[in-house]
This record gives sequence, C-alpha cells and structure tokens, in this order.
Amino acid sequence: MVRINGEDKALAGINLLEYLKDAGYQLEKIVVERNLEIIPRDQLENVVIQENDSIEVLSFVGGG
Repeated sequence: MVRINGEDKALAGINLLEYLKDAGYQLEKIVVERNLEIIPRDQLENVVIQENDSIEVLSFVGGG
C-alpha cells in the first residue's frame, strides 16, 4: 500500500506524474512530498511510486 494525503491506496509501480494528472491535479499549483522529501516538478515524470511510500500533495490556493 501507498499512503497519499493520509489515505491508503494500491498504487505501487505507477508513475507519479501520470497519477497526478489522472487524479486531476493542476501541476503548476502543487508541491509533492515523497517520504519527507520535496520532488522538483521537473522530476515528477522520473518517479515511480513504491510500496510503502508516503506522498503528500499540497495545493496552493489564492485568497485574501
């Protein structure tokens, strides 16, 4: 299992960039942390989700 934003999911072996696109994230408005390390946006396509990964996807929202 993989934990994404606190939820367990069966996603091991899936490309992280493909997952983010399929999940509907706007890539220009997020930061991704994998196992306590920030993944640079230009490296997302090189990351394959591994068993026991912990991934947090943080979205930026404008407001005032």
